[in-house]
Amino acid sequence: GFRLRKFLNVCRKTAVRGPRPDGSMRPMINSLTLSLSAVVAILPAAVLPFRRGPARDFVFWMLLAVAVAGPAVWIFVTFDAGWRTGFAAALWITIVASLVLFGLLSALLRDVWRLAPLLLPYMVLLGVFATIWLHEPTASSPGSAPSLWVQFHIVVSVMTYGMLTIGATAGLAVMLQERALKLKRPGKLTHTLPSVADGERIQVWLLSAGAAILGCGLLSGMAAQYIETGQLIEFSHKVALSVLTFVTIVVLLAVHIRTGIRGRRAARYILVAYLLITLAYPGVKFVTDVLLT
Repeated sequence: GFRLRKFLNVCRKTAVRGPRPDGSMRPMINSLTLSLSAVVAILPAAVLPFRRGPARDFVFWMLLAVAVAGPAVWIFVTFDAGWRTGFAAALWITIVASLVLFGLLSALLRDVWRLAPLLLPYMVLLGVFATIWLHEPTASSPGSAPSLWVQFHIVVSVMTYGMLTIGATAGLAVMLQERALKLKRPGKLTHTLPSVADGERIQVWLLSAGAAILGCGLLSGMAAQYIETGQLIEFSHKVALSVLTFVTIVVLLAVHIRTGIRGRRAARYILVAYLLITLAYPGVKFVTDVLLT
């Protein structure tokens, strides 16, 4: 406890606060170092499933905790100077949310932890993207934070994206398992991943939870919009894609209950839903904060 607080205070004091008056590049170097350290923190957990047989043991939990701590320190240090809305910040928040949810679901649900060979390398890839676009200009509000409703909407949105990230990973696992069964060539990766039945069960559970959380996110977004502007809905690409994602998930769940759709077809629909929510959340951030700046 005391050592962790002391470490975070040191990081906060040495981190970036923006460009120096003399134009020195040292702040960028510090920020880059912190971002690279966060990527490196995820690497051991991402490599572990490929170095040994599947196991949910002390080493698994320890490396997962390190993987969460690296990006969490980046967020703690960066957001200490004010609320950040840039593309890199959005990606790191997404990574932390996905990893935390993965840890919780791994402890509560059977076989979710077996998705580590697919999910954790993807988190490393997102971390690399966040590091590449670290230099892009970001909006900040020193000394202030969004209103309570906006904060609640952000939390709900990030939780939704984290749920669908893990759900899409389960869908990909189902596709890989079915392909291996069809070709009668199971490999080390498919041996580590959940079975087809377990992968489908994880998909349905996460889709249901994601739909419920996304519904709350849409309602909280409307409330936040009304409080800030007096309008209930402000139509935009993000709103349209979020609503389309919600409708897609609800329709998929209804079809699954009615017809029992499963396997590759269900996995493909889940990946479509994930593509939509990706376009709605980090995709819009990338366009507005990177391409249009």
